[in-house]
Amino acid sequence: MIAMEQKRVALANGIELDVVDEGPVDAPALIFLHGFPESHRTWRHQIPHFSKDYRCIAPDQRGYRGSSKPQEVEAYTPDKLIGDIFLLADALGIAKFTIVGHDWGGAIAWGVALGGQHMRVERAIIANAPHPMIFQKLLYTHKGQREASQYIRAFRDPANDPLIREKGLTGLMLQEVNWDKPTTMEPEERAQLLKDWQDRDACFGMINYYRGSSMHVPPVDAPYALPDGYTPPTLPDLTIPTLVIWAMDDLALPPENLEGLDDIIDPLTVVQVPDCGHFVPWEAPDKFNAAMDAFLAS
Repeated sequence: MIAMEQKRVALANGIELDVVDEGPVDAPALIFLHGFPESHRTWRHQIPHFSKDYRCIAPDQRGYRGSSKPQEVEAYTPDKLIGDIFLLADALGIAKFTIVGHDWGGAIAWGVALGGQHMRVERAIIANAPHPMIFQKLLYTHKGQREASQYIRAFRDPANDPLIREKGLTGLMLQEVNWDKPTTMEPEERAQLLKDWQDRDACFGMINYYRGSSMHVPPVDAPYALPDGYTPPTLPDLTIPTLVIWAMDDLALPPENLEGLDDIIDPLTVVQVPDCGHFVPWEAPDKFNAAMDAFLAS
């Protein structure tokens, strides 16, 4: 396994995070946010590559692995998850940074970028994480996206809590999703991930990302139309340089999530990665790194 040393960082809100901090301390900072159900190791191919020229920060976010794992759902609302990232930058003495996120880390990165653009956040790099305005609309209107997102309803259902307590996150994942491709992930990484999924406090921390979110996932049999009186989330346009990397064979997030981004983001760069599933940072690391290299150099 690629070694990445972690340190403990205490945030001003009382949360403590285990954090990778590699590269020159005075170099431009990249803050990498992993998604569900992974860890800082999502970025095992990126940090060795970019830490030669950038300060690379990769936390295990709240609820994951050894980081603080409050158990109440209210501890995982988006404002708190986004706030952690700014407080992490403060704790490390980082005034400005580029935010990089995948999956749930990408969802948080959208919020960090929208809230901190031009003040703290200089650039955004998002991988297979839908923009909140586009995603909610697709959940109402797009059959494929709604069907692919039914697992979220199951993750939110407290009727599944006994299964989690008995079998860890593995039990719920086997019941609800079809993401697993055992031959894609390195065996030692897979073994570590399965071990992480047995920590019951972490299981509920991870699941609470879904439970703390306000996004609405209709049942499959609901009408495929925007509800009467629907108004999209009130969000500003994103006006910092933004790179969206999208793996095109993502079973959970179809490429329709790219449609309309150019209306709400400027300047925008989109790089599509064909023949790649959801976990693009480690399924196609060379293409991912090349896209980041070109974007950061431009």
